[in-house]
Order: sequence, then C-alpha cells, then structure tokens
Amino acid sequence: MNLLAFKRVKGGVHPPEKKLTSSEPIKVAPLPDKVVVYMQQHAGAPAKPVVEVGQEVKTGQVIGEPQGPISAYVHSPVTGKVTAVTKVSSSVHGAMVEAVVIERTGEDEWELLPKVDFDRATKEELIELVKLAGIVGLGGAMFPTHVKLNPPKPVDTLILNGAECEPYLTIDHRTMLEKADEILIGVEIVRKILNVKNVYIGIETNKQDAIELLSKKWKNSVEVVPLPTRYPMGAEKQLIKFITGREVPSGGLPADVGVLVQNVGTVLAIKEAVVDRKPLIERGMTLTGEGVKNRGNWWIRIGTPISWVIEHLGGGFADGYEEIKVLMGGPMTGIPIGSLDTPILKGNNGITVIPEQKRKSTNCIRCSYCVHVCPMNLQPYLLDLLARKKKYDEAAEIGLLDCIECGSCSYICPANVEHVKSIKLAKKVYRSLRGGKK
Repeated sequence: MNLLAFKRVKGGVHPPEKKLTSSEPIKVAPLPDKVVVYMQQHAGAPAKPVVEVGQEVKTGQVIGEPQGPISAYVHSPVTGKVTAVTKVSSSVHGAMVEAVVIERTGEDEWELLPKVDFDRATKEELIELVKLAGIVGLGGAMFPTHVKLNPPKPVDTLILNGAECEPYLTIDHRTMLEKADEILIGVEIVRKILNVKNVYIGIETNKQDAIELLSKKWKNSVEVVPLPTRYPMGAEKQLIKFITGREVPSGGLPADVGVLVQNVGTVLAIKEAVVDRKPLIERGMTLTGEGVKNRGNWWIRIGTPISWVIEHLGGGFADGYEEIKVLMGGPMTGIPIGSLDTPILKGNNGITVIPEQKRKSTNCIRCSYCVHVCPMNLQPYLLDLLARKKKYDEAAEIGLLDCIECGSCSYICPANVEHVKSIKLAKKVYRSLRGGKK
C-alpha cells in the first residue's frame, strides 16, 4: 500500500525542516492591551462592523457580521472599549481594510454562543453554530467553515490535515499531541454533520510521536495515515490523492471526488464552539526562526499586533543579523510583513523571523527543475514567462489557475526566478478581467 501511495504523488521538495519548536508545549499568551481586528480575515466578502467608537464590548461579542453567502462573523478577542472603526493599510491584503480597534479594560467577561445539545442537534443546527462562531480554515485558507461543511455534493470521506509540511511551523504537531481527545470530539461533530463513515488523518513521518499517540487513542475511530516528509504534502489535492487515490479535477473541488478536508486546528475550533460555546477569538500559533530571541508555541488572541508578539513573547529580535524578514506563516508560503503593526489573523498559524537572504534573479536557464518538482504537473517557467508578457489567457489554458502557489518552483530554481510572485499577480489580473470568476 505504501509503495503504491508514494507513486500517487508527484513533485515536491524537501527544504530544511528546522522544526525548532517541536518539543515546546503550547503556552497561553498574556492578554494584549490593544487588538486590531480586521473585518476581512476570511475568504469572500468582508464582515460589516456592528459596533461604534466608545462602545464597551465583551470577549466573544460579535463586532462584525457576515455579508453575503461567503463571509464570516468576527468577534471581540478581549473585553474592552472600541477606540476606532476605521480603514487601515494591510500588508497581508495589499490594500486598505476595515478594522475595529479595541483597548482592553480588564480580564475576560465572556459572551458565549447559544447552548446546543450535540446528541439531539440536527445537521443544520450544528452548521449554524459553526457559522455563529466565525470559524474559518485555520490551515491558512480561511474559507468559512460553515460553507465548507455544506458541500455541493455528497461526500463519503473526511480527511484531517495534520501534515504541517511547512518548515519551522509546529503548532499543528503540538495541538495533536496536547489536544488529541478534544480534536476527536470535533471529529465526531463533523462526522455527524457530513454523515460520513471514512475518516483519515494524514501526518508526516517526521512527527512519529503524534502518529503513535493518535494511532493508539483514535483506534477504530480514525485511520492514521503516515505521509512522506515532503513539501507540499499538506496541500489539499496532494493529501486527497495520497490517502484515497482520488484526483480532484482541474477547477474542481474535493467534494467532486466525495472528500472533505479539514485542518486539525479547525476541527478543534468546532469542538470548542459546539461543546464549550466559544467563538473563534484565539488560535494556536508558532513564533519561530533564528531572528527572534525566544521561540515557542502559543494560544494567542486574534488581533494581537505582531510587534507585541515579537516583543512580549519573543523577547525581541535576535542580535547579529544585519537584516531580518518577518513572515506571517512559514518560509515557503508565508507573506512578508511590511509593518509590524499587522495583527494576528484567524488563518495565521505562525510568525517566522529569519535572516534576510537577498537572491539575485537571472534569466531562466531552461533547466526544467521547476517542472520536475511541481506537484500539479505544470510548467512554472512557462507560466512565469506568459505572466510577465501579460498573456493571461494563454497562461490560463496551460493551468494558471491550477497552481497552488506552494513555492517549490521558486525554491528549487538555480536562477532564483520568483515564479510564484508573477503567477499570483497573473491569477489576480485574470480573475479580475473575468469579473472575479475562478
């Protein structure tokens, strides 16, 4: 089975893992004095602020309501006073976004979600509670979970994503070790919503302790599937193909092959919403990299400024580096942060602080390395060329929209061509020209 499975997945790279915090238990971060909560921290339409300057809010209180079918609720991460409802420049979105600024006035006074009897609740009631909790994909995609739990086609298989193939990041690994029982409760909630029998969790083999623990604890409930330690093994389509042998068609969704994938952190958030009545106001996150003095894994409130995280949790920047780079996420797919005032978002699984390594790009040398490592069977060198020449229709014809932006091509390129940068821009322009259609 393993040999066959290995043949199912093409491409990928194996960058230095640098899991510097894999043995660090998750700590609870102190409450920040101020939070900046974006109304756009989910896929789809931004939430609409429903609070005013000067208003007192409780932890868990709704401060933003969803607009349209693809959107999500946003809640106050602290108890305090609203000091601003304004637009701020976001280096994550590359544009101005609406935000609610809250000054904390004390310890948590909670406004909890409605109470639901899980054993008697219907599928619709559970999905509505997930919606009210503002849960989105915590692996980074930030797609509203209540929408995902109501797929357009019936599914027979649920896959939990515990791969965490991105270098440096370890929060999913630690969550699996420390919250196994709670995640399993979340699995049972999702299983009831979807009415599926087949449940798998994929975990890379560099997390052998998690594989062994869950194999024992989840025996007869969830099948644990060891994955090769190879980036981007945690990408949704690669995970589905490796575990089930099914291939999501170009432009299609996992539901097209009867599968739904959820990150382990997302499933834990579902349990906390349904059982503990907690909306999504905090998340697990890794603070790591050679460029910060103290590294670790933390439960941290959404909206906390990254500057506060680096100063109070990381002890400041490490000495000895002329220039450093701060990434929201890991080094392969992380977003460089232009301003340390940027807050933690729902989909932010880590802050990676590493020495800046300026690489000089040259012209493509036609080595085809990028083709060999592309997990989507694309031609990154050609997509990059067409993107630079603004031939977006031609790029789309050869798979522009199938690119998962994993960065394997840019990582392996001896000419240091930044394929992903040009492909991202091309996808954005192409979708804009087509009226936002995917």
